[in-house]
Amino acid sequence: MELCLYQPMIAQNAGTLTRLCACFNIPISIIEPASFIIGDKKFKRAGMDYIDKTTINLYDSFEQYKEINKNNRIILLDTKATTMYYDFLFDKNDCLMVGSESTGVPDSVYNNCEYKVKIPMNSNTRSLNVAISAAIVLSEALRQKNYFSIKNSE
Repeated sequence: MELCLYQPMIAQNAGTLTRLCACFNIPISIIEPASFIIGDKKFKRAGMDYIDKTTINLYDSFEQYKEINKNNRIILLDTKATTMYYDFLFDKNDCLMVGSESTGVPDSVYNNCEYKVKIPMNSNTRSLNVAISAAIVLSEALRQKNYFSIKNSE
């Protein structure tokens, strides 16, 4: 399993998600362009000393990401999805993708993702922070795959 950020705009969110991936020992992918440099001090501050504890894969485009990961399902987290994340059956090789903080993903990417899930929210709100959303769904995906009991027994 891995987490993928589509053209992230906020270095602190990307750093926080890199830290999350380090804690769960899963890789993180970033589809460029990001609006910051991976070595950005805000990215490093949020990721702390965890940045060196995970694999960060960089891709030039969604097409490149999809081609390299063609054997894995891409699960897009999106507010327009109809399937609730807790009703979805995750696979150990899934790529969980979040869109950019202000625009999500373009229609071309949305339409290229066969699987989409959402987090139910109060109808008077627009969306959760991308890092919080990714943490919620990733936690459920790892729970379904018994990741936590496996890690606790090591």
